[in-house]
Amino acid sequence: MAFMRYRALPQGELTVEEFRAWLAQFDADRDGRISREELQHALRSLNVWFAWWKARDGVRAADANRDGGVQGEDEVARLFAFAQRHLHVKITQLGYY
Repeated sequence: MAFMRYRALPQGELTVEEFRAWLAQFDADRDGRISREELQHALRSLNVWFAWWKARDGVRAADANRDGGVQGEDEVARLFAFAQRHLHVKITQLGYY
């Protein structure tokens, strides 16, 4: 198994683009969709406790069409809101987010 090195989440306030770029590196199958497993991997990289639980809750909160993943502008915006409320990530509100 190859070990991947991921960029850390920048400290302080993030822009939407920085958060999206950080999250995109965990899209293992490069389909433009973040699955629960990929979100769990991202949360584990931050040493978040109960990453599997928070990933499950994050996908549930963001997945409007219930296809099991986060894709599209609306669902990504919901994931941003979840990260701000439950993961205490500070995201600068730019554009329509």
